[in-house]
Amino acid sequence: MEYFKKILRFANPYRKYGFLNIFFNILYALFSALSFAALIPMLDVLFTPEKKVLVEPIYEGMGQLKDYLQDYINFRVNAYSGDDEMKGLVLVIGLVLILFLLKNFFNYLAMYFITFLRNGVLKDIRNKMYAKIVDLPISYYSEKRKGDVIARITSDVLEIQHSFLSILELIVREPLTILFTILIMFGISTKLTLFVFIFIPIAGMIISRIGKSLKKKSDRVQKEQGEFLSIVEETLGGLRVIKAFNSESRFYKTFTTSTTRFFHFSNKLLNRQNLASPAGEFLGILVIGVLLWFGGKMVLVDKTLDAASFIAYMGLAYNILTPAKAISKASFGVKKGNSAAERVLEILETENPIVEKKEAVVKPTFDKGIEINNVSFKYEDEYVLKKFNLKVPKGKTVALVGQSGSGKSTIANLMTRFYDVNEGEIKIDGLDIRDFTKKSLRNLMGLVTQDSILFNDTVKNNIGLGKADATEDEIIEAAKIANAHDFISELPLGYNTNIGDSGNKLSGGQKQRLSIARAVLKNPPIMILDEATSALDTESERLVQDALEKMMQNRTSIVIAHRLSTIQNADTIVVLQKGEIVEQGSHTQLMEKDGVYKKLVTMQSF
Repeated sequence: MEYFKKILRFANPYRKYGFLNIFFNILYALFSALSFAALIPMLDVLFTPEKKVLVEPIYEGMGQLKDYLQDYINFRVNAYSGDDEMKGLVLVIGLVLILFLLKNFFNYLAMYFITFLRNGVLKDIRNKMYAKIVDLPISYYSEKRKGDVIARITSDVLEIQHSFLSILELIVREPLTILFTILIMFGISTKLTLFVFIFIPIAGMIISRIGKSLKKKSDRVQKEQGEFLSIVEETLGGLRVIKAFNSESRFYKTFTTSTTRFFHFSNKLLNRQNLASPAGEFLGILVIGVLLWFGGKMVLVDKTLDAASFIAYMGLAYNILTPAKAISKASFGVKKGNSAAERVLEILETENPIVEKKEAVVKPTFDKGIEINNVSFKYEDEYVLKKFNLKVPKGKTVALVGQSGSGKSTIANLMTRFYDVNEGEIKIDGLDIRDFTKKSLRNLMGLVTQDSILFNDTVKNNIGLGKADATEDEIIEAAKIANAHDFISELPLGYNTNIGDSGNKLSGGQKQRLSIARAVLKNPPIMILDEATSALDTESERLVQDALEKMMQNRTSIVIAHRLSTIQNADTIVVLQKGEIVEQGSHTQLMEKDGVYKKLVTMQSF
């Protein structure tokens, strides 16, 4: 129930619909019981005309309430019909029909209002999950498979709606239906009702034993669903490589292995779940059978119960079966929904390690420079940066070079606070970046990465990502600086052309120039270029390099470079090896040193 309480918090904004649902469920439960009780006078009119009540009965207290109501309805029917018994029968049938109509009308209204609550909670949980997914640091997703996260925000949230939130319909309606029905059953025959209560706990114990293993089985099903969704996501992302290496059969085998496991787990879960309904129904009919025997004895042998009351009593007893079955099914739903809620709440309750201070300041401008002081950082066990120091004055371009794994891209990740340093500090204008709000820090920076991350949207919307209020002229100007305007103009719909999933309708160079245009439009004072040209051909590289040089004018730039030919004009070149600076200076100075940098340049010249 702990998870249920946590999920129930999301129902708070929709509580008015919950109260309306409760109100109409109370009416439904009341009329559900009354509709069967109303059968007694109808049966009396049909089968025991000698019991006609011709004098209005007198109310003698709660102890005689059942007899009083029965005699009063009998009296009213006889007063209305006179000698025409069919007239009385039509009246009683009309009463029963009206009661059943009202019962079902109130049932509809109860379900109508709970729909807003259920779907509202579903929407809010998904919105909250998406906000959390976006807020969590990049490091979180290096441990999680994307398909598993997708499964949690889709099928797991839906499972919560089907299991937990369906209980909200049952919490009031079914118990009250049972309560009102039992009260009327006690009114008809206390002895017979007490006899029924001997069997109900036995039936409940049997049903509860069936449901004990449901949570474990449901957890396995949901985890496996996340597994094969991850395989689908990876397949779509790497389809080109899969086809190039003829690995379709290998991935198909991995996928079918997962779906086969899902098939077996689902079968076990559903077969156990499906057992609840027939088991509950059989146990209910068993109780009815025992009732027929015991009640029949009271009517035929003991003469302590009249036939009309007994038939209505049997209808009431059967009326308990439906809500009792619904409650037992709902208890299975709770067990099944528990594992889904656990997986959803795991994401919602994950603490973000990149914490923004309560008194964090907004940094609107960049005035002096960047300082990286004694920074050490590790992703897992080994340090990627060790006691790293660097100063980047305002308006200067600093290039970071070195072999793969030397820590170049890590510096970009730390400066943008995708990760926090383990030791040391990074300062902008003399203030630690951890003292800024994340939004204002990232507003100071533009990022162009090796992988051009574009979205399935128009060219215009991709360029305008960092500036929602950008005018068309500003977008075109940014595209011109990025050498992208010419090729955009040739697209079928120009700036309104959809570029497809991840921009796959464009070439590598075109995608990269759109990324640069996006950074230019944002117009940040600090630009971080993470191997922005390494994946391009010579012609595209020339166009992109030209765009980068135009973009870096009058800006502070940190350039992480693999191709050394692209950073020869940098004010300072920093050479890294295993997370430490081994050389530092201009291109000319480093070439004269005849050290690591010169070796790297020489290697790339061939």
